[in-house]
Amino acid sequence: QVQLVESGGGSVQAGGSLRLSCAASKLPHCTYDMSWYRQAPGKEREFVSGYDSDGPPNYADSVKGRFTISQNNAKNTVYLQMNTLKPEDTAMYYCETVAYGIRCPWRGRIYWGQGTQVTVSS
Repeated sequence: QVQLVESGGGSVQAGGSLRLSCAASKLPHCTYDMSWYRQAPGKEREFVSGYDSDGPPNYADSVKGRFTISQNNAKNTVYLQMNTLKPEDTAMYYCETVAYGIRCPWRGRIYWGQGTQVTVSS
């Protein structure tokens, strides 16, 4: 099982910045695609940004130009730098990890973090 530890959430005023982190425990023979999702009260969980295999990262239109995702060389930690935050960015942010690799016994499995709250006040 992959253990995910998220951190970096908090409360900021509109226009401020936060940096989220998600660290995944390493599984033998496995590589990860890691992404960020968010869920606001009363709304469905939505994609924010993430990696898909070795391609460039993807972003939701609502965060393009404001959020930047990055990862460490081992690809088991992902960061989300969030700038120019807006009240509509307020949500619980979740890290999603998908294990893959030909020799990975857990390939295809999806793991979720516990979530970290981001609150942006106007």
